[in-house]
Amino acid sequence: MWRSQKWLQQLAAAISPLVISHRGPPPPVGRIGQGVGPPLVTDYLLGGAHAPLTKVTPVAHRGRSERSALLRKWYHLMIENKDDLAKIITAENGKPLKEAQGEILYSASFLEWFAEEARRVYGDIIPPAAKGRRILVLKQPVGVATIITPWNFPSAMITRKVGAALAAGCTVVVKPAEDTPLSALALAELANQAGIPAGVFNVVPCSRQQTPAVGEALCTDPLVAKISFTGSTATGKLLLHYAADTVKRVSMELGGHAPFIVFDSANVDQAVAGALASKYRNSGQTCVCTNRFLVQKGIHDTFVEKFAKAIERELHVGNGFDERTTQGPLINEKAVEKVERHISDAVAQGASIVTGGKRHSLGKNFFEPTLLSNVTTNMLCTREETFGPVAPVIKFDTEAEAVAIANSANVGLAGYFYSQDPGQIWRVAEQLEVGMVGVNEGLLSAVECPFGGVKQSGLGREGSKYGIDEYLEVKYVCFGGL
Repeated sequence: MWRSQKWLQQLAAAISPLVISHRGPPPPVGRIGQGVGPPLVTDYLLGGAHAPLTKVTPVAHRGRSERSALLRKWYHLMIENKDDLAKIITAENGKPLKEAQGEILYSASFLEWFAEEARRVYGDIIPPAAKGRRILVLKQPVGVATIITPWNFPSAMITRKVGAALAAGCTVVVKPAEDTPLSALALAELANQAGIPAGVFNVVPCSRQQTPAVGEALCTDPLVAKISFTGSTATGKLLLHYAADTVKRVSMELGGHAPFIVFDSANVDQAVAGALASKYRNSGQTCVCTNRFLVQKGIHDTFVEKFAKAIERELHVGNGFDERTTQGPLINEKAVEKVERHISDAVAQGASIVTGGKRHSLGKNFFEPTLLSNVTTNMLCTREETFGPVAPVIKFDTEAEAVAIANSANVGLAGYFYSQDPGQIWRVAEQLEVGMVGVNEGLLSAVECPFGGVKQSGLGREGSKYGIDEYLEVKYVCFGGL
């Protein structure tokens, strides 16, 4: 547990060891506290995070240039330590080291971006209808923000939220995923070195057993004004219930079920390259990775053939620290079992395994990159988010049919399609019910772009010039009698 960038040594006796197992072969990579209960979260962390907001010179009143400078120092420290930070991610998450290195650069970029955005929180002056008045609009920080992050991007999901919150003048309490706490603690150490004030950035790792109680405390305490969560739709709905009692501000980045449509006019080689990047990054464990491939009948067979060859040629399962590895393990046994269940269900209903389809010979949580054909919309893999290295391909006839299938989900985070028809590109981009669309592009995340979804994929946007607004309140001030 990290409060105000200091280890709370007096709590050590109450904390049992928790072994964070290497996602590849053993040995374990570290031990942290088992976690603390809700009373300590409330008394120490939330109280500590609220204190900087109530001082004579609260953190919100620090000059924007000062907040900007602190975020930039933090950014530079991340860059200086990027190799070590990447190794931590690979050790506790399992993703290939090259991907982990990319995540650290992506993660650091949010601190750099919001260091700049901190100086650009503008208010407004509105011409009044009545005489003798002046109307001002101010933007002020919401207060203490609870930040709950997932294991698949254990560094970037923190900085994307925290960078915006600190730039706005908020303080934060971060609860990282129980599978990947070490990345969060490493960020806390660098925040301390950067000079971020006591109580502004706080981290509370906890065990899987403690997570429900700690999460509830962090989301229901009256001191918390804002909740930002990235994770499953089911958990997001629970947190929304918690937020409702005290009407807290919320932003949610929840589950996805991304379609990837390949039309007859598409460049097949480009589509295959985009499909590899979109589906198999982090072994299919990203919220924006493709979950359903929809391929038009005229190009279907060619696409499947080339896709299968590319999978077998370019993807290599192994330990994340091995240079050749492109596919690390899944996060845990439960994730592997879900992948197996989706494949078994598809095959039982007539799908064909083109390549892969089973656990890798490395054992444990390693799984072969899998491609399925003859897939229908009745199968689990097309109705649920798999979150694993399975690519189910559905054949379709018309544009309208593809759009209807793509929009049939109750979530809408990201969607992709490949086409060379300008009219079709505009039509489909506007019709897809998702928050982000990749047109002839399989990777779309970028610090300057608004990240978020529609329907049950969440609320609000992260990153971009819009991300800081999630941590700001708009206040109207009327001066009368002038």
